[in-house]
Amino acid sequence: MKKQYFGTDGIRGEVGQFPIVPEFITRLGYAAGKVLSSQAKPGERCKILIGKDTRVSGYLLEAALEAGFAAAGVDVMLCGPMPTPGVAYLTKALRLSAGVVISASHNPYQDNGIKFFSAEGGKLNDEFELAIEAELAKPMGCVSSKELGKAFRIDDAAGRYIEFCKSTFPGELNLKGMKLVVDCAHGAAYHTAPHVFHELGAEVISIGVQPDGRNINDGFGATAPAALIAKVKETKADLGIALDGDADRLQMVDASGRLFNGDELLYVLAKDRMDRGQSIGGVVGTLMTNLAIENAIKGLGIGFERANVGDRYVLELLKQKGWIIGGEGSGHLLCLDQHSTGDGTIAALQVLAAMSQTKKGLAQLLDSVKIFPQVLLNIKFKAGYDWKLDDKLKSKISQVENVLKGTGRVLIRASGTEPVLRVMVEAQDADLAMSLAKSIADLVSIT
Repeated sequence: MKKQYFGTDGIRGEVGQFPIVPEFITRLGYAAGKVLSSQAKPGERCKILIGKDTRVSGYLLEAALEAGFAAAGVDVMLCGPMPTPGVAYLTKALRLSAGVVISASHNPYQDNGIKFFSAEGGKLNDEFELAIEAELAKPMGCVSSKELGKAFRIDDAAGRYIEFCKSTFPGELNLKGMKLVVDCAHGAAYHTAPHVFHELGAEVISIGVQPDGRNINDGFGATAPAALIAKVKETKADLGIALDGDADRLQMVDASGRLFNGDELLYVLAKDRMDRGQSIGGVVGTLMTNLAIENAIKGLGIGFERANVGDRYVLELLKQKGWIIGGEGSGHLLCLDQHSTGDGTIAALQVLAAMSQTKKGLAQLLDSVKIFPQVLLNIKFKAGYDWKLDDKLKSKISQVENVLKGTGRVLIRASGTEPVLRVMVEAQDADLAMSLAKSIADLVSIT
């Protein structure tokens, strides 16, 4: 069955526009509560954790979800603003039935969304989401008064998560002597991430830690690293760390102002574990992972596989392969030996540990890796155009691949939300990559 509401990362949209409206979110809570209750052991009462980022709409959606869960006879634990991976951790640590995050991640504040985590702290699978959608098709009901769910607040949620993050950093190491700029995007990590790095010994300069409900991701964070780069240079810091609104993405900046994306950090994580003699089997990237990273990882003598774009698909492939390290260029990085989901704070700690153990900066750790220039063009096409059946396009792609001869890549994929074809070309020469990408784009744009 095709899902009607759930996308690759839960349900997301503009607040006030269906489905991100109070009535639907209440029904969603009720439907999810009914599905969870049907899967519970006899006599077992379901308990759900709800966390959120700092968007002003979080208050509205939290109340609507709470009402829906209560109507289904499910108890609710509220932790307030909390990074998405923090909700995943607390759900597992508190032995709860599931966790819910109210967030639209890196999107502007006008958007919001809902995503679910399992009792084990992983994102719920397609079967669960389909079961919720089937329940949504039915009329909403309400259990009897004696069976209604209750709501509780977890007062020490942030402290619990901070201690968990710190526990992933090697006990024999510390961050003393390091000056770090930590950019929390005015998002969910504003009251957790700076404390983690400070309590491990670093001098921390925090930016993006004054959320007002409307400034999340606005000029700060992993999707807008210019503020971090400027602050690192201004304060002569050793390193900058940028998280996104729900703190599951990471970008880093060194003292020179050089930005390191998720692809580069993925290599650092893999090589560090190999250098420490850890058997990791291989690494999972995505269709967009830079070819230079794939080549470098294979050069370590381990496997490399590509998943579809999206951290949930990276996680699925990691589990299939029995591997522990994966991620994507946007900064979603998974270290399954440390956490069940991608966590920007924990990924940063793993990178810092690698730097501390080797006494090398990020540029030195990546000295042997030369990222291929990558050109991405978004080309609108006419209604009814099926690019997969276009013989001229197929021929052009073959021509481009012959030009590259293994020294680059071509990736064509359609947008899932608009009539746009995404044309990506990688090559060792930036001008060549642009020329080849345009040759493909020109062919599509005239159809």
